[in-house]
Amino acid sequence: MDSADTPVGVLLVHGLGGTQYDLGSLHKILKRAGVEPYTVTLPGHSGKPEDLLDVRAEDWVETVEARYRELAAQHPTLHVVSMCLGSLISVEALKRIEQPSGKLVLLAPPVFLDGWATPWYWIFRHVVYRIPYFARSMKIAEEEPFGVKNDLVRSIVKAKFERGDDFHYPWVPLACIKQVDRLRRWVSKGLAAVRSPTLIIHAREDDLTSPRSAEFLVREMGGMARMVLLENSYHMICVDNDRDQVAIEMLRHLELDPSVVRVRTRARG
Repeated sequence: MDSADTPVGVLLVHGLGGTQYDLGSLHKILKRAGVEPYTVTLPGHSGKPEDLLDVRAEDWVETVEARYRELAAQHPTLHVVSMCLGSLISVEALKRIEQPSGKLVLLAPPVFLDGWATPWYWIFRHVVYRIPYFARSMKIAEEEPFGVKNDLVRSIVKAKFERGDDFHYPWVPLACIKQVDRLRRWVSKGLAAVRSPTLIIHAREDDLTSPRSAEFLVREMGGMARMVLLENSYHMICVDNDRDQVAIEMLRHLELDPSVVRVRTRARG
């Protein structure tokens, strides 16, 4: 479908160390709903984890802002749907857009890194940031449960990591987490500048970031934002047990037909 054939576009933004697969089937679902989805590859995400070492938070925000402006010139209505780190980037990028043409969907935004699987010593990372050698050499590995509650999906993800499949980085450098922390601080301020009607979808049992993040955004964005809490997923909500609900809620928020979601039998969690 050519962009001239549809007035509505959707920009999809993936998470840290990830790809468009972070968003599960949302790309295909949006196509079935009759809109044109677009992806963006964040700086440092097109090769190997070491590529993230010299990427700064500014690079991510500027990339998404530029992609938004490019696509907005092609579509009278341009929505943004983003996952995890992509949610933070999208919020910061849209603060810079004076007249956004569409709506915003934030999936598991990690304003706070306070999920149940976060180790107690994680707060001391700020001390390590001050030691450049360690910050650049220390690897933060992806570990079980990989943000997935569903047993079958988790086993598939684990097998992909073991095979070295090119779907998600197996680790990220601590120096990159420093950039995430910088972005988190930016996002927590000036949220009134976001003018897009916003839906925040968050899992009650998110292992990376508790619902406190979603509650904070709803409170600070005022009447521009609302929240949906999921009851049977961890962090990777687009591929976990509640993935159909995620898709349906997204479509409703974007005023698209939710019947295009082919609802599956509830997965074993």
